[in-house]
Amino acid sequence: MPFSPKTIDFLIENRLHDSREWFESHKKEYRDFVISPLRELVIALTPTMLDIDPKVTTEPKIDRTICRIWRDTRYSKDKSRYRDHMWIIFKRGKMHSTEVPGLYFEISPDGFNYGSGFYHASTDYMNTMRKLIQEGDKDAKQAMAAYQKQSLFLMEGECFKRPRYQSAPEEQKIWLERRNIGFYTESADAQLLFSDQLAEKLIQDFQLLTPIYRFLVKVAQVLHETELQRPSLL
Repeated sequence: MPFSPKTIDFLIENRLHDSREWFESHKKEYRDFVISPLRELVIALTPTMLDIDPKVTTEPKIDRTICRIWRDTRYSKDKSRYRDHMWIIFKRGKMHSTEVPGLYFEISPDGFNYGSGFYHASTDYMNTMRKLIQEGDKDAKQAMAAYQKQSLFLMEGECFKRPRYQSAPEEQKIWLERRNIGFYTESADAQLLFSDQLAEKLIQDFQLLTPIYRFLVKVAQVLHETELQRPSLL
């Protein structure tokens, strides 16, 4: 079943009430209008995601590909119990790990967004990415070419306050100057969001990200292999 205005209504109302009692008394709406369409979307996208990366997790379950609606407030100043946005993510390993990138879709009262990236890439990860780019790695070249060829996804991530790679070619510079990196697009097209054409649109668009995502995964693999080769301090 596709998303509907009732999906958005529930997310807004649940966040406004921010009450376990309210949530428990409206659990059927949560299952019907939030979780069911998210599961359907995971199932619809799974064949494409496995083509992009056969090692991603694809189980249409909460904490596997579907986020929880309740928030972990231990390290946040915002102590609200529930969130007003939900997402799915396809990635290797555990859903909340930060070592590898993922391919995600997120819905909120403002619309939806999707793309590829990290919760936050580590300094070692970004240094490894820069090294591969500067060495002329073939997958890095394919990723940069794919990004330049399309106009849908934008690169995001804070840049250094003082540029460090001014002499690099322009197509490299936008990657090298990042402290973090991700690729996203967003839309407020409610007609698409509430239609059964959403999955097909996402499938087409995620394919644009394939060379980029595969390079991001390669960076994680190279970093992991490098860490295994480091001598132990024990």
